[in-house]
Amino acid sequence: MARILLGVSGGIAAYKAVEVVRLATRAGHSVRVVQTPAAQQFVGAATFEGITGAPVLSGEFERDPARGAYPGEPAPDHDPISHLELVRRCDAYVIAPASANTIAKLAAGLADNLLTSAALACTSPLVVAPAMNNAMYEHPATRANLAKLRERGVTIVDPGTGALASKGEWGVGRLAEPPEILAVVEQVLAPREGYAPRSLDGLRVLVTAGGTREPIDSVRYVGNRSSGRMGFAVAEEAAARGAEVTVIAANVSLPRADGVRYEDVETAAQLEEAARRHFPDADVLVMAAAVADFRPPAAEGTKLSKTGRDALELRLEPTTDVLAALSAERRPGQTLVGFAAEHGPEGVERARGKLERKGLDAVVVNDISRDDIGFDSGDNEVTIVTAGGERPLAKAPKAEIARAIVDLVEEVRHERRPA
Repeated sequence: MARILLGVSGGIAAYKAVEVVRLATRAGHSVRVVQTPAAQQFVGAATFEGITGAPVLSGEFERDPARGAYPGEPAPDHDPISHLELVRRCDAYVIAPASANTIAKLAAGLADNLLTSAALACTSPLVVAPAMNNAMYEHPATRANLAKLRERGVTIVDPGTGALASKGEWGVGRLAEPPEILAVVEQVLAPREGYAPRSLDGLRVLVTAGGTREPIDSVRYVGNRSSGRMGFAVAEEAAARGAEVTVIAANVSLPRADGVRYEDVETAAQLEEAARRHFPDADVLVMAAAVADFRPPAAEGTKLSKTGRDALELRLEPTTDVLAALSAERRPGQTLVGFAAEHGPEGVERARGKLERKGLDAVVVNDISRDDIGFDSGDNEVTIVTAGGERPLAKAPKAEIARAIVDLVEEVRHERRPA
């Protein structure tokens, strides 16, 4: 377990810092938070206190009720200076989000608030994750300040490109996603003495994601609407917990996470070949991809013309049930999780049949009769079916659903350990 000090500066991206804390504590780290007064305009101290179980500080002269201790360790018998004790004990100091103003202060060596004073006093690794408007990020002053911090050995988690805070704005400056920030922090922590293993360290996880496309001709294909978001979220969550993760991605155009290996495929046959190749070495398989059940026997070598045709008839043949085939080859100790896209309330019962028929440890059921969840949506609502019963998960972001799925994998593997 590492002691992580998180500094939160002002900006709309402060809400993502809550997820950084959640992921870090879930991974077994002990976290304390300091905020600038501006940050508290976006996320209140009570939110961070509820997740960390420790007081949040925002003022240099504010007394720390925990006396600089991190959750899980005893407080000192004296009342130390808050920011000095917090940074003395931390294994890493992470500032996320880091506003343009805070970055400028760090580069200049200013110490006019608790967050910047802590940074100046910190001898542990410093990780800075910028977040701001694209014009501010691309300004020569900000670029120079970041370059100066890099020269001093500060680790910068580069921002992403996407929608920004103001309506209609798009560009670079979006705070990196929480799993990416935590992954960078753990890379920084790894060589340091006393860093404890994460819950999935050493485990090899194979995830399939996306939807296959079966060619009709050189242009057209039979496919489905799966975006790959759910599979990618599971992969990122497993990687954040220390697993060695490989993703077989079927036609997925989403951003790729650092620390995860990706292999791109298009068809069901290609996915089957890749899965068979990786499966023998995997400890866990999460089959989230939507694999086509049927395909044309052979694709036309050119584009079929509409000219002279009143209709076009397609003959389709069944594809291999990849999950069933892999399950038949599983070795002792492997954990298999399948997904089932079902229509309507009877889906859970059909998924139970799939669980038993294919010899799986769990089946995650999506109700595709609803248009507000599932395919290409950021949210999902599923029921996890196991031999022991059903576990409904209320509608939530797919990252949160992924955490519950990986939690289940850990539970299954823990129950199988010899007493």
